[in-house]
Amino acid sequence: MSDGDDTPEDSGAAEDEISAESLQERLSAAEEELEAAETEDDLDEVEAELDDIETKLEAADLPEPDEDDDEESLQEELETKLSELREDLEAQRGPYAEDAVETVDEAQTKVADTRWTERGETEIVEAVESFVTSVNDTLDTNLSVDGTDEDALTSALDDAKSAIESANLDADEDEETIAALIEAADGLESDLEDAQEWDDLETHEKLERQGFYDVLGHYKDYPPEWAAVKGWEQEGNVEMILLALDNLGSDFMEENCLDSLIRMNDQAAFDAMHQRAQKRDKQSIKALGKMRATDAVETLVEYVDTDKDPQLQKVTFRALGEIGDERATQPLADKLVMDNEKVRPHAARALGLIGDTRAVDPLADMLSDDENESARASAAWALRQIGTQKALEAAAEYSDDRSYLVQSESKKASEALSAKQTA
Repeated sequence: MSDGDDTPEDSGAAEDEISAESLQERLSAAEEELEAAETEDDLDEVEAELDDIETKLEAADLPEPDEDDDEESLQEELETKLSELREDLEAQRGPYAEDAVETVDEAQTKVADTRWTERGETEIVEAVESFVTSVNDTLDTNLSVDGTDEDALTSALDDAKSAIESANLDADEDEETIAALIEAADGLESDLEDAQEWDDLETHEKLERQGFYDVLGHYKDYPPEWAAVKGWEQEGNVEMILLALDNLGSDFMEENCLDSLIRMNDQAAFDAMHQRAQKRDKQSIKALGKMRATDAVETLVEYVDTDKDPQLQKVTFRALGEIGDERATQPLADKLVMDNEKVRPHAARALGLIGDTRAVDPLADMLSDDENESARASAAWALRQIGTQKALEAAAEYSDDRSYLVQSESKKASEALSAKQTA
């Protein structure tokens, strides 16, 4: 081959000749070109040069420092310099019209997704109108805000984004126009941040604005929220008590709100508690039990097998027992042999509350075979609650049991059995 031909060996030799000095010189030259760049095309050329330097750097076989030397290697030094130049390059690009559109898009989402106060609703209208005016002045358009509701505001912002995109602004030739649009978009974003959101209010302010305290006259109870809950209970206003339940975070107020809803036992109260129970809210499940809400049985039975959440199981078992619907008998009976010995007793007691005679045999087996004393005592208690001849006889067999708790329940069963026979 002629001297001008590149053989594989020649290519390898060329790669070997890449030195730290040559790469450093190219990086320095690229830095100067970046400082002098005035247009996007200039920046594109610098980026192409940095890409080529990176390729050469990856192929270079540069010497490593001595193992005992803490200094950065030549490779690392050059990579650091290259990374810094890329960051400077990106910082020097733009601005672009797309930046303004992106900011407006985020503002549009905030308008739609935020709950505003009455004052805030006025402020966001002013913010959007001001922004649209700025776009009209900058692009010589004729956009308008046709209304004050959410749809009108978001529609106006859609029109503004379309106008900016349709202008086909060039980052070099239209730099001042783009800068004005970005300034207007940033102003819109800032105005929306300053507008009053519902979440900016304190809890008592939210309640006051929704009329929660209107029921109060001369009250003696403290805190006033408790007095208001009792007042709304007397008036039969479930919605106001639910409002308090949603907003007042203390255990004391939650308990009192739930107690009021339970006493009212209103369909609206059931609907609210049922909806919360479907999200596995334990307090609402308790309330459904107290309400003896048979319409909630199918929902609660779904939680019987949630072995990974013992606390949910316990409250569910109790609620099903209080409701007393026999649809829960078989699912609960299946849990008498579950692994968790702290939950098994709750299943037994729930069956006792339901009183279904189909549970007698599995409860008798639990009393006979379970190794946990609390579970066996609960089974004896449940048999006594069912109270049939067969149930009492099964429980009465353990008057000399090793467990005092079982003995106690067994003796009570014997007494009940004797009273039944005498009668």
